[in-house]
Amino acid sequence: MSEPASISSGIAARYATAVFDIAKDDKGLAALETDIDTLDAAMGESADFRDLLSSPIYTRDEQAQAVAALADAMGLSATVKNTLGLMATKRRLFVLPQLVAALRAAIAEHKGEVMAEVVSAKSLTKAQAEKLSKTLAATVGKDVKIKATVDESLIGGLVVKVGSRMIDTSIRAKLAALQNVMKEVG
Repeated sequence: MSEPASISSGIAARYATAVFDIAKDDKGLAALETDIDTLDAAMGESADFRDLLSSPIYTRDEQAQAVAALADAMGLSATVKNTLGLMATKRRLFVLPQLVAALRAAIAEHKGEVMAEVVSAKSLTKAQAEKLSKTLAATVGKDVKIKATVDESLIGGLVVKVGSRMIDTSIRAKLAALQNVMKEVG
């Protein structure tokens, strides 16, 4: 792992542990999960928000004021709002994506869930996602929460990542394997 990525994940892990413990003690894990979903959606949808998090042109005070206003507008809990304010004053907002991922993992572990990243050629229907979740739950032995994305270059099939395991049933992977076998023969 590269040094900057390692530093970022280390910083995020410390913040995540503190925020999770505070939310757990205050019985606010449900609110924390909602806040995480809101922040994740904001980071995905708003280029301006991502710029605010990572751009060095904003002062600490500007970042703190902007984050406080955004937290109020998003309806975030006091714990998350205060954490974002602290991160802004310490110039640590750039680790927010890793913080969200670490908090998601901590909440899932607390609930006895595991996250499965599923990439498919076209979006899964609700019935397909539920069936896949049940099948994976039987294999893993825990409840499985699916994070689905679409990649049309797969042509068909799925790529499923659960923890350190990956299952690639995509047509793209099968064609690549066939191409390798044909190269070996000729």
